[in-house]
Amino acid sequence: MGVTKWQGPHVYTLHSLQVRHPFDSSKWGRICRFLTKEGIMDQKHVVEPVEATKDDLLVVHSESYLKSLNSSLNVSMIIEVPPVAMLPNCLVQKKVLHPFRKQVGGTILAAKLAKERGWAINVGGGFHHCSSEKGGGFCVYADISLCIHFAFVRLNISRVMIIDLDAHQGNGHEMDFSDDRRVFILDMYNPGIYPLDFEARRYIDLRVEVKSGTATDEYLTKLDHALEVAEKRFDPDFIVYNAGTDILDGDPLGRLKISPDGIASRDEKVFRFARERSIPLIMLTSGGYMKSSAKVIADSIVNLSNKSLIDMKS
Repeated sequence: MGVTKWQGPHVYTLHSLQVRHPFDSSKWGRICRFLTKEGIMDQKHVVEPVEATKDDLLVVHSESYLKSLNSSLNVSMIIEVPPVAMLPNCLVQKKVLHPFRKQVGGTILAAKLAKERGWAINVGGGFHHCSSEKGGGFCVYADISLCIHFAFVRLNISRVMIIDLDAHQGNGHEMDFSDDRRVFILDMYNPGIYPLDFEARRYIDLRVEVKSGTATDEYLTKLDHALEVAEKRFDPDFIVYNAGTDILDGDPLGRLKISPDGIASRDEKVFRFARERSIPLIMLTSGGYMKSSAKVIADSIVNLSNKSLIDMKS
């Protein structure tokens, strides 16, 4: 079993707020429905995570940061939905932060499953703009950082490679692991878009910049080279793959021109990289701001199954 699922944040549909925000909050459920329709997944393949507790979150986040989320205004600025600032914080906790904590729980559970079975996919997560002290870019909790700390402490993991292929720079985890030589970060991102975090860029071990307008063939060629270089520079025993689909042609925030087949090829390359080296891998779906993203992700997972890179039947 390698797919974890949770209920996505409902805030974007609350009081018709979805129209005010580019993120498709129905994406995660639709991925699972597409996979079920394809006949490669049923309910027994879905493992429901538990919500990350405050003690879990304190492994990475400070008490002061968590307390700051008791302000609806602060939460609204992090998720970039201004009307949330006017809502009672009890409602924000229930409709926004509780679902996000479930997502964090999904990333942690995926790490455990991957160590046991070689791979796992969380059909969400990948909040790579959140660091221990600062949220932003729709990212409230630092699930990648927390997952890696969990792997170090609970899973007997000693070296982790982050392969971040979301269109945006993963500045959150870069700040969190800026001086940690146990973590190697390969970040392939568009340098001309959010977050433009030049300090965090200093902590990327292998930086691959893909400018606005980059198309599929050039992108995949750069990825092939990056994986070759990464293999020579670092020997991980665990991989966190942040697989944002905001690199898709037409995505309003990513500004790249990667085809749906290019997404499938990208994911296949990363999974093959891990499989050929017997490295456990978790995949997080991260950003993606078009309605088509859910089907593209589902089709990529079907391709991984067809290529025997994942086993959806066990």
